[in-house]
Amino acid sequence: METMAELEDNITIPGFNTLLQMDPYLKPYAKDFKRRYELFQKQLFQLEEAEGGFDQFTRSYWTFGVQRQPNNSLFFKEWAPAAEALFLTGDFNGWDKFSHPYSKRDYGKWELILPPKRDGSPAVDHNSKLKVVVHTKTGERLYRISPWAKYVTKQEKSVIYDWIHWDPPQPYIHIHPRPMKPTHLRIYEAHVGIASPEGKIASYGNFTINVLPRIKELGYNCIQMMAIMEHAYYASFGYQVTSFFAASSRYGNPDELKQLIDTAHSMGIVVLLDVVHSHASKNTEDGLNKFDGSDSCFFHSPPRGEHNLWDSRLFNYSSWEVLRFLLSNLRWWMEEYKFDGFRFDGVTSMLYHHHGIGVAFSGDYSEYFGLHVDEDSLVYLMLANHILHTLYPDCITVAEDVSGMPALCRPVVEGGLGFDYRLAMAIPDKWIQILKELKDEEWDIGNIVHTLTNRRYTEKSIAYAESHDQALVGDKTLAFWLMDKEMYTNMSSLDPMTPVIDRGMQLHKMIRLLTHTLGGEAYLNFMGNEFGHPEWLDFPREGNNESYHYARRQFNLLDMTHLRYRQLYNFDRDMNRTEDKYGWLAAPPAFVSAKHQEDKVIVFDRANVLFVFNFHPSKSFQHYKVAVQAPGKYKIKLDSDEALYGGHGRLDHSTEFFTEPQPFNGRAHSMQVYIPCRTAIVLANEEIDYCY
Repeated sequence: METMAELEDNITIPGFNTLLQMDPYLKPYAKDFKRRYELFQKQLFQLEEAEGGFDQFTRSYWTFGVQRQPNNSLFFKEWAPAAEALFLTGDFNGWDKFSHPYSKRDYGKWELILPPKRDGSPAVDHNSKLKVVVHTKTGERLYRISPWAKYVTKQEKSVIYDWIHWDPPQPYIHIHPRPMKPTHLRIYEAHVGIASPEGKIASYGNFTINVLPRIKELGYNCIQMMAIMEHAYYASFGYQVTSFFAASSRYGNPDELKQLIDTAHSMGIVVLLDVVHSHASKNTEDGLNKFDGSDSCFFHSPPRGEHNLWDSRLFNYSSWEVLRFLLSNLRWWMEEYKFDGFRFDGVTSMLYHHHGIGVAFSGDYSEYFGLHVDEDSLVYLMLANHILHTLYPDCITVAEDVSGMPALCRPVVEGGLGFDYRLAMAIPDKWIQILKELKDEEWDIGNIVHTLTNRRYTEKSIAYAESHDQALVGDKTLAFWLMDKEMYTNMSSLDPMTPVIDRGMQLHKMIRLLTHTLGGEAYLNFMGNEFGHPEWLDFPREGNNESYHYARRQFNLLDMTHLRYRQLYNFDRDMNRTEDKYGWLAAPPAFVSAKHQEDKVIVFDRANVLFVFNFHPSKSFQHYKVAVQAPGKYKIKLDSDEALYGGHGRLDHSTEFFTEPQPFNGRAHSMQVYIPCRTAIVLANEEIDYCY
């Protein structure tokens, strides 16, 4: 086997030439890519040398925390390098603080074995409480939850979470295999707790029974689950994680989450976990912070180990045991719960020492290289993606990055970070800006198209018109920006549409369809927004008298079929179903043949499907000439003006459109169509066999 020195001499990036061929402007930064790749390879080498490889290393949840042995003895193991002594206490020993000491091992490890009871059963009962008692070198006695705790709960009036020993006699067994990785990803971003019209925290069971069928009907093939990793403060939307291996108990127990995922798999839907490895809660008694009494342990010491804006702790990604903890955490969610991948939160904060705070990324490549890049965390992300995609070839990883780091979504073997997708975060910001600042006649059609198409085409993007960020209090959803208070009074289809509702309904559909078709290689929607949810999202907190009024989704509005919410829902469903048939998300980027500022018209084709948008508030166009590449007969396959979707029904769907061999706007053929004002139409070639 090679020594470390020999390894360093021989390291090359196998696919780097491929990356340079796609983007020659990266050539001046070849040394940066080589250094990153060398650091990554060194970590893999050290894992092989010290732990026998990453497969065993990432299964450390089999040895840390608490493990039941075949003879029903319990093995406890923790990493607490700064501790003077560790003890285990809990229901099992009447909360005696000294009767069960851990033994100190090398490298800051502590171990304890509890033999079974006389009847052969484990010494700690399922569902009973435990605590680690940490004695510090300064004489403090601290009560802690194991970082590897698999289940924690909180009594109703308590502030602190309790570590619950989760070892059910008949654990849930997954029945259904993981679905195949979708080639065209349509993501339903969801939060279990708000997934009910009732003013309370909804359950995993409610989501399984009431929400999964809606997601399936709507045509989404992926669910992105938010706020699952346990977090003490509900209003943090899951972003202040306290227990990284514990699924949030506020929605139910671990088996109920497993059943939810298993049921989704039975419907052919893959499930992603929103994983927060960018930072951790500052909580000490029920979090990782100061677990062993020191201000470091899992984190950098302050100031590097603190995020000023988020008021949270930052991991030390150069620490061997932190790598063990985080990489095993990813493996745990994949193995134990059968998630199909991850949306990595806060990647921008991880990539740079400045965490993106006060930095306006211009796209200049010098912003992505140099001393301001945190290569410890960058290499961690390379390791995470390499390991996940090696062990689970169909795994999906998504980066929440606003900076635009080049090669973020290129394979590690090319020198990239290995993500499958990045979130196109500029798109929702653009839509909100337009609706806040511009009159309809002032919309800059060219700028809209530029925002939707301005991406690295060799790296897949997830387009979205709005996510949970836009729905949270302090902002407003697209529907609210468009229709505001009239949503409470004028959404009945039994009454004529007011001008505000008419405009809002039509633009809501058009904005979403344009984003879906032009903005990326995948599409995302936040739950409830598909039907124009009438209210923002605000969790119970001191400022609203702990109210759940806005921490819910009013799916009941869909059951009142006379309300126009159902019409928006119908459009979202048929938009996804049309994509499923023609597969534009899996196709190469669109060719935009028209972006007419005065007419407010956008025309493009993608996957041999023609998309025509007329954003003009009052002008309809008869016999409008549009460019198209594939010759033949075209028919309307989706029409935002259809009455079923709250439109005016001005288009005849029996009409057949025939191309003429006249080149136009960069395409080989052209034809004439009728496009009413504030209408989008999707036309497909009847003579092409679409194989999706």
